[in-house]
Amino acid sequence: MTASPKTPAANQMWGGRFASGPDAIMQAINASIGFDQRLYAQDIAGSRAHAAMLAATGILSNKDAEAIGEGLLTVLSEIEAGKFPFRTELEDIHMNVEARLKEIIGEPAGRLHTARSRNDQVALDFRLWVRDQCDAAITGIEALMRAFLAQAEAGADWVMPGFTHLQTAQPVTWGHHMLAYVEMLSRDRGRFADARKRMNECPLGAAALAGTSFPIDRQMTATALGFDRPTANSLDSVSDRDFALEFLAAASITAMHLSRFAEELVIWSSAQFRFVRLSDKWTTGSSIMPQKKNPDAAELLRAKLGRILGATVALFTIMKGLPLTYSKDMQEDKEQVFDAADTLMLGLAAMTGMVGDMTANRESLAAAAAAGFSTATDLADWLVRSLGLPFREAHHVTGTLVALAETKACDLSELSLHELQSGHPGINQEVYAVLGVENSVRSRISHGGTAPDGVRAQAARWRGILK
Repeated sequence: MTASPKTPAANQMWGGRFASGPDAIMQAINASIGFDQRLYAQDIAGSRAHAAMLAATGILSNKDAEAIGEGLLTVLSEIEAGKFPFRTELEDIHMNVEARLKEIIGEPAGRLHTARSRNDQVALDFRLWVRDQCDAAITGIEALMRAFLAQAEAGADWVMPGFTHLQTAQPVTWGHHMLAYVEMLSRDRGRFADARKRMNECPLGAAALAGTSFPIDRQMTATALGFDRPTANSLDSVSDRDFALEFLAAASITAMHLSRFAEELVIWSSAQFRFVRLSDKWTTGSSIMPQKKNPDAAELLRAKLGRILGATVALFTIMKGLPLTYSKDMQEDKEQVFDAADTLMLGLAAMTGMVGDMTANRESLAAAAAAGFSTATDLADWLVRSLGLPFREAHHVTGTLVALAETKACDLSELSLHELQSGHPGINQEVYAVLGVENSVRSRISHGGTAPDGVRAQAARWRGILK
């Protein structure tokens, strides 16, 4: 049965969204210009380098190369001015640029694609874009590191509780806690730097998959585009997306670190903790509860950063079943990476603002540091050092005294000497020197410990590194 022109059968299944039937559906699946137009600057840079190389090797005349180079700059200015007519029927950024170039300079535009394919072209563009994002991520991470460092320097000797299982464990310093995130972020920075170094090889010249018979100079284009060298295997060149996966992996770990601190901000800013105060820039109120000041920015970050992990899983899933070399599945590599990069940069910027803007409540920190028998380990260590007890025995004695303090609803430092001696007769007046939280943090002098002098030394080291 033949459908009438007024009611095409193809449309009844898909609805009005696809007025032209299956052809429109295929175009919607196939076209990538809606998202890969973000690669315009990289695409034009790669094409200009390619044209210059073709002229230098005699494959293209200098006249044609010059026309192509100038025409591509015109295209670039049109895109940046928002005047470029992106066309879905041309599928992607590469064909859109080339078609517009032909409108501008005519027949020489058709020679630009000599000795290359869209396969090595997109591999180049995407690699250049991801490389730029590595640089941006490193810059954003360093800004956040400086924000944490400023907090560490201000509170190098402010005592606060250190937690395990979110239970008070031992006293630490605010500065020490802030520097923990500096250390985490430094590893994140290193991962992006390592990934950038590994991806800095140029795939242009691999052509569709086997290389080309034209006498091209791949080192010339690699150098022109800031790469260390051309890639060594044409099959791998067009099928590799390790660089994007490494970027996403580094971004996922960074996002996890940001999310952990976002969680701490949510906890710390609550009425139950009152460790920090966030300004109105990063909080909102309640529609019915006027007393509320909600840490919405931290909560939103905690949620948004999960998108990066999702993007990582998505790209691994796309790549895991693909034979060499290029498959159209790989067109789906970009949207996840674009979204992850955007989310990462937003997260870094927002967290930098919150860390720089937050105010620590020194009194609440100190009060919490002294609660929960946080100096119990100091007592056990004192029993080992001063009385020569085996640590396991000292641990048992301390546990007994903690139980006694609990029954009396007081802290260890508030027990009388007689009460302390009920745990061990050798305990003397000197023990009180280690039961105060200030003394506790000052005693943690091991490298990487929380002693204020050590925190200041580490902060100074990082200040020098981040110059």
